Amino acid sequence: MQPHHLELLAPARTFDIGIEAINHGADAVYIGGPSFGARSTADNSVQDIAKLVQYAHRFHSRIFVTLNTILRDDELEGARQLAWQLYDAGVDALIIQDMGLLEIDMPPIQLHASTQTDIRTPEKAKFLQDAGLSQIVLARELTLPQISAIRDVIDTERTVIEFFVHGALCVAYSGQCFISHAHTGRSANRGDCSQACRLPYEVKDAQGRIVAHDKHVLSMKDNNQSENLRDLVDAGIRSFKIEGRYKDMAYVKNITAHYRKLFDEVLTERPELAAASHGRATFSFVPDPNQNFNREFTDYFVQGRKEDIGAFDSPKNPGQPIGWVSKVTPEHVEITTDDPATELHNGDGLCYYDLQKELVGLQINRAEAAKVKGAWKLFPKDPMSSFKDLRQGVQVNRNRDMSWVRTLDKKSSERRMSVWMQLAEIESGLQLTLTDEAGHTGTAELAIAWQAPKDTGQAEDKLKTALGKLGDTLFEPLDVQLALQRPWFVPPSQLNALRRDAVQALENARHQGLHRLPRAVPVHPPVAYPEDTLSYLANVFNQKARDFYAKHGVKVIAAAYEAQEELGEVSLMITKHCVRFSLSLCPKQAKGVTGVQGTVKAEPMQLINGKEKLTLRFDCKPCEMHVVGKIKKSVLNAVPESPVQFYKSRPVQGLH
Repeated sequence: MQPHHLELLAPARTFDIGIEAINHGADAVYIGGPSFGARSTADNSVQDIAKLVQYAHRFHSRIFVTLNTILRDDELEGARQLAWQLYDAGVDALIIQDMGLLEIDMPPIQLHASTQTDIRTPEKAKFLQDAGLSQIVLARELTLPQISAIRDVIDTERTVIEFFVHGALCVAYSGQCFISHAHTGRSANRGDCSQACRLPYEVKDAQGRIVAHDKHVLSMKDNNQSENLRDLVDAGIRSFKIEGRYKDMAYVKNITAHYRKLFDEVLTERPELAAASHGRATFSFVPDPNQNFNREFTDYFVQGRKEDIGAFDSPKNPGQPIGWVSKVTPEHVEITTDDPATELHNGDGLCYYDLQKELVGLQINRAEAAKVKGAWKLFPKDPMSSFKDLRQGVQVNRNRDMSWVRTLDKKSSERRMSVWMQLAEIESGLQLTLTDEAGHTGTAELAIAWQAPKDTGQAEDKLKTALGKLGDTLFEPLDVQLALQRPWFVPPSQLNALRRDAVQALENARHQGLHRLPRAVPVHPPVAYPEDTLSYLANVFNQKARDFYAKHGVKVIAAAYEAQEELGEVSLMITKHCVRFSLSLCPKQAKGVTGVQGTVKAEPMQLINGKEKLTLRFDCKPCEMHVVGKIKKSVLNAVPESPVQFYKSRPVQGLH
């Protein structure tokens, strides 16, 4: 019985970061191509992606390319051509959102459902499987029972279930956020989000009372599922995705290494599971997610709704507490560390909260250890007068440790595959066979006459030692065996050539043994979509996408919000996060509380940021929040890139 593979899926903004993701243990990497990748400043050339593919495939790691914006009609041909170029470059799969791509001449490349497809139900998951998607990433808001329910309807031999385990969290269901387009004309579904969710807001209740002031009530903490990996495996997740195509090299190295170590522990415990690629990564550092930018961590809804999921005080990185201010002078600040062994460095980034609970950054130009252990004199880069509310007794955090940064700037990982080596005597001389951990073999022969060694007692050990010197290859010897009828002396130059030839033969065998992921065949006749009416929330932005849904039984299909047909107030964001719940104003929280029960109602609230006003409406049955607003006149007045018009009902035959 074949083992179930667990895939650690890491992000890459660039080719170089992709290489390091592989080196630090990624089973697969997702990266943007030159366009249509839903990250406006994370584009890569097809040539660079081809080089990344070549490197990754040596470990049987896979490369997935994002082609996951919604597309205008005039962009479909460019997307089609790009898909073929990526296929020719050896890319293993495309991550897509726009169903119009399923209606055009795409290459026979595997297709994965982007997070923007908003998969929350078993019905939606099964539909996408039957439509030809081979890997589906579930909504980050799902609980373990909801994930299991999707697993129960999916054919796990055909479809891999993927889930985000780390990184920044969009507060809205992915694909269901239109605030950016409504306010700025920059569409999140087209890779250009303006991040309104990270802004501070004043929150007013239905009576106009202020219930929160200058709070980032739509800003979530960062996702961290480190404690839930075994539960997620049991629920059916097989691909574990790290968020971060905008993140830097140090983040990808550290977080990939962190989860690689955790998954290697799981694989040791569970022999029925196996890594999706080959090789073992060793690190020159101890991975620690706290060292990278984060807004503190939450496991979100995986274990059920929790109160403390928001980063309401600041969308910045608060870092880790390291000590307290002991003295402030016009030139420097003195702090005492909680742990006397803590060392501070020139260039460290510190921060603290002022009296308004705003995070204030404090970059250190020079750090001097005082005579007392744990006491430090710190000379900031900026004038001391610029640091508001910095005084004795204030807690100080560190959000950038220059020692850590320098460690990750250097080479920090080795990835090697174990091989068994056997040197055998044959009629023409010697034969070296290498067998890797996946069973691939490479064999090379050396035509050479037998020579007796000077020291027969050490001849065997010398041969084994010389053969095991695999140097800067991808391999490391697990065992070296000699099948020789007599002791041999082999000149080092000839032995090295034999070893090189065997390594190359093994690499060739591994290359031959890596097969392209198959493109799934859609179920025929086409299965019915779970609904027969689609609103703007379905993100249908071209005629081919409209044709796709019509083919699958949908009778009424509205155009995407970006078509600018929704002129009134609509839901600009749909979230599982609830501001009422987070502010302890939820009717369900009040249930059973004497004197409170029945007095708290889920009335609308208002969010205010400067001149921007949004309405919060609460749908308590599914326990969801809608952020309601309308498109700005300035956005409507801008000339659309390419107008799109759909029939609101099924057109009369012949009008297509």
